Amino acid sequence: MSSTAAARTATEVTGAHTDEAASLIGDARSRIDTLDDRIIGLVQERMAVSSVIQEARITSGGRRVNLSREMEILGQYRDALGRPGTSLAMTLLELCRGRV
Repeated sequence: MSSTAAARTATEVTGAHTDEAASLIGDARSRIDTLDDRIIGLVQERMAVSSVIQEARITSGGRRVNLSREMEILGQYRDALGRPGTSLAMTLLELCRGRV
């Protein structure tokens, strides 16, 4: 494949109108993929830690979920990320409740 054909392919894949923009977008997408892998790993780690906490709470006679703590987390995400942060936190909390 010629370099011109490869460049067209890159611009087609990224939706960019110039080779320079296509290169920038390709690099940025690669970085996003790396960040997404890290985020997924961190969520999985958080799920494991939450499981330990829930197990300790239940073993000691408490409830699996601590609603006041969840409200703190919701507020933290909302304060840091705005209204969509609340939705993100809700999803994260749901993932981390898991099954003990």
